[in-house]
Amino acid sequence: MIAPAPTRPPGTAPPPPLAPGIAPGIARVMICDDSAVIRGAIARLLEADPAVRVVARVADGQAAIAELRRTPVDVIVLDIEMPVLDGLSALPRLLKVDPGVRVIMASTLTTRGADIALRALRLGAADYVPKPSALSLAGDRGFQRELLEKVKGLARLRRGAAAPQAASGIALRAAGTLPARLLAIGSSTGGPQALFTLVQALGPRLPLPVVLTQHMPASFTPILATHLSKIGGLPCTEARDGEVLAPGHLYLAPGDRHLLIEGGASLRARLSADPPENFCRPAVDPMLRSANTACAGRVLVAMLTGMGHDGLAGTRAVVEAGGTAIAQDEASSVVWGMPGAIARAGLCHAVLPLARIAPKLLDMLTQARRGAPA
Repeated sequence: MIAPAPTRPPGTAPPPPLAPGIAPGIARVMICDDSAVIRGAIARLLEADPAVRVVARVADGQAAIAELRRTPVDVIVLDIEMPVLDGLSALPRLLKVDPGVRVIMASTLTTRGADIALRALRLGAADYVPKPSALSLAGDRGFQRELLEKVKGLARLRRGAAAPQAASGIALRAAGTLPARLLAIGSSTGGPQALFTLVQALGPRLPLPVVLTQHMPASFTPILATHLSKIGGLPCTEARDGEVLAPGHLYLAPGDRHLLIEGGASLRARLSADPPENFCRPAVDPMLRSANTACAGRVLVAMLTGMGHDGLAGTRAVVEAGGTAIAQDEASSVVWGMPGAIARAGLCHAVLPLARIAPKLLDMLTQARRGAPA
């Protein structure tokens, strides 16, 4: 069994003191890339946001290690392919210098790039970004939005800053009364690292199938399925059109296809090339809508960290039909968009830190088998 990188306990690695002239709350970023053009373009994208300051730019992993020893940094954007010392080799040495620093791996959209990026997550990187080409980077608004959300969210987690008090006053609701036929998980920004934690804790003997939509490019999803299988929790594969969903198995929506669920005596996966929803394909909403119909509401939803509100409409349909939803809380989320949307809508039975979600799900499934209220 290969375990994911352990989550660092709060308070074990306090952030370094602020550099002169940088106000509290500003995300301090180091960019490490062997291309001066890429370094400059990423710096311009980040510093367009007044809450971000690029405090260092270096050309290789060895220079990043030296810079981290003298410069206070919250987040490092770390390229994979570099001379002198590549990103994957530099990662553990950077975390040894500063165990609290958050590292975002910048990966090319290739199978090899995806594999290295996800290996890095299991070695302690906090997240990844698929890196566009130098020619398209400056005009790629989606990349800028994703990178800024990850940088600011990870900087907040690094500083241990309290999350905005949006969760106060969240109304919780009773769990559905019918036992679930399916566990459905939605995630996006910050999702892969959260999934490593959740899936390993769920273990391999769930009494029902699990379906998952993670917003991710097509070159990354098969690698994510492989890495999720290796961590020793549920076996995971990309869903195939028409296959029967087996208990104790995790089915991942392939990149660029919606994962739909068909009902009957056995549940089946269907893959769809229908247009993107919420700007995403795969998207969480079509998975949840179809699961709700296939299972007559007997769906247990777990919504993890992610940008936007994909999954809100689908979760509402599930809950109104008698299903149950749990959301990751704001303090442990990189971005509290998707889980925050269903929490604020009053659709959740519980809103929990990441580490408590798997135990809650397992307890609910055990109680449902015994016929007791969860």
